[in-house]
Amino acid sequence: MNDAVLFDEIATAGGQRIGVALLNAEKSLNALNLEMIRLLDARLSIWDRDDGIVAVLLRGSGDKAFCAGGDVRAMREAILADDSYPNPLATEFFSREYTLDHRIHTYRKPLLVWGHGIVMGGGLGLMAGASHRVATASTRIAMPEITIGLYPDVGGSWFLQRMPARCGLFLGLTGTPLNARDALLTNLADHILPQAGWPLLLDLLRQSAWQPEPAANHELLTALLGELEAGNGDAVPEGNLARNLPAIHALLNKGSLAAFDHALRHGSFNDPWLAAATDTYRAGCPASAAVCWEIFHRARHLSLADVFRMELALSVNFCAAPDFREGVRALLVDKDRQPRWSRPALADVDSSYVAQHFASPWRPQDHPLATL
Repeated sequence: MNDAVLFDEIATAGGQRIGVALLNAEKSLNALNLEMIRLLDARLSIWDRDDGIVAVLLRGSGDKAFCAGGDVRAMREAILADDSYPNPLATEFFSREYTLDHRIHTYRKPLLVWGHGIVMGGGLGLMAGASHRVATASTRIAMPEITIGLYPDVGGSWFLQRMPARCGLFLGLTGTPLNARDALLTNLADHILPQAGWPLLLDLLRQSAWQPEPAANHELLTALLGELEAGNGDAVPEGNLARNLPAIHALLNKGSLAAFDHALRHGSFNDPWLAAATDTYRAGCPASAAVCWEIFHRARHLSLADVFRMELALSVNFCAAPDFREGVRALLVDKDRQPRWSRPALADVDSSYVAQHFASPWRPQDHPLATL
């Protein structure tokens, strides 16, 4: 039980097998470390090549979280211990994490993520790319990187683009949380199932008539989840996003990040969810906001692989800048929640500083993700 990820294979009535992976770090809310990423990526690769495996399930241990993100405290410690550029641990961690995320996005077989409880940062990177994404009444999704001087990575440059009314940009800028109904609207979840529905799901999967072709099994799993969703008797909270889409649309159509920033810093909002999003933005890192805004425009026509290559450069550059170390210190180490950002106001973040974050330290042929 000390393994960072636990693996199992469940026999089906037809003699096939279903692979099950359990993130096994309940005390840290299943936050991803390098060992977990390596184990999970290696096993997904094995299961992909195994014709006897018809589907894969991924969940987190405990009741509180699927995965609360990456282990950013350990990353900060590594950066403080080694100021070389690009930082070796940051390069390896993000390279392996984005390779895993890309594998999930492009997996041939049905891959279901049970996204209960907290799903943040790196956890959303795992969930967003899965073919079948399950939310429950407890689901709380967010990309809160602006609070620690980072940006919405793990494919956020890809999936935040694909949300209605540019609300993905708003979510990246404010780190505001989504519930299960919001997750359906933003295409981050496909089904809302009962909180206690995991055992029933496993029983039905064992009994299902799995086929040799992955395409047929994708359809089979979608139909099965649809039936379970129709019988969901849990009280699922109403979404917050739908009623605020007109306001978000208006804020993002002010023409510039500077105008958006002015509206959030000088406006007032009656809706509690929107007001909380505004507070988070105001306390967040201005450089993160500026880069997030630029990403949304640069990534619009990029392929998925190019998105991850761009994000790797961004991530090692953020790690080399002071705000990430300061943001993690203020939120997770000293916990004083008083970050001293290197550029305290958006007006202090010029276009050349933003552009520095996109500069790759590698030649294209030497890029760690060149083969994606």
